[in-house]
Amino acid sequence: MAEVDETSKPFAGLSDVSISEDIPVEGDISVPVGSVRQEDEFSTLDEPVKETILRDLRAVGTKFVHVMYPKKSSALLRDWDLWGPLLLCVTLALLLQGGSADSKDDGGPQFAEVFVIIWFGSVVITLNSKLLGGTISFFQSLCVLGYCVMPLTVAMVVCRVVLLSGSGTASFVVRLVVVTASFGWSTFASTAFLADSQPPNRKALVVYPIFLFYFVIGWMILTFAPSQ
Repeated sequence: MAEVDETSKPFAGLSDVSISEDIPVEGDISVPVGSVRQEDEFSTLDEPVKETILRDLRAVGTKFVHVMYPKKSSALLRDWDLWGPLLLCVTLALLLQGGSADSKDDGGPQFAEVFVIIWFGSVVITLNSKLLGGTISFFQSLCVLGYCVMPLTVAMVVCRVVLLSGSGTASFVVRLVVVTASFGWSTFASTAFLADSQPPNRKALVVYPIFLFYFVIGWMILTFAPSQ
């Protein structure tokens, strides 16, 4: 019987190879029993509805604070939501409702008008920002622009209170000062959050539409006159 050439066996001799007990084996393949996964730790499936609502309200309130005290923070960008912008939009639309000088008009169109201006304007500004090379997402931009309407909403409340005492020259001056300050605050707050996400040589092209956006809302508030 012919002898088989040992070189023809590529795996010959592997059975004689053994791992010495002195050689440490790296890695840990043991799975601890009863370990808690990270996604289970932060799961809200078993959370009461009340706690979920309170947590969301606290998050919205925190973003309002960031708008009133604007600084370079990623809070609005990191934990974005549209609940605050929706609340501000509805509030502002309700306050502006019934501002037509025509007594036959019940003020209904003003509600839809505010919705169109705020949401359509925010979408246009966001698309403009993305086309210019902005690094934030679509909904992050909508969140910032919507939350920064808050100073103008507060101005609308003040103007409604001032108009209760009359609509003379003094009333107009007070409303002009309040609206101008709120317009500047909204513009400053939004640019503080959005400026760093734009290319340095195109920031002016992004800020200008934001300026027009809040200017239109401020003009609607300033020219508001309740129906007689």
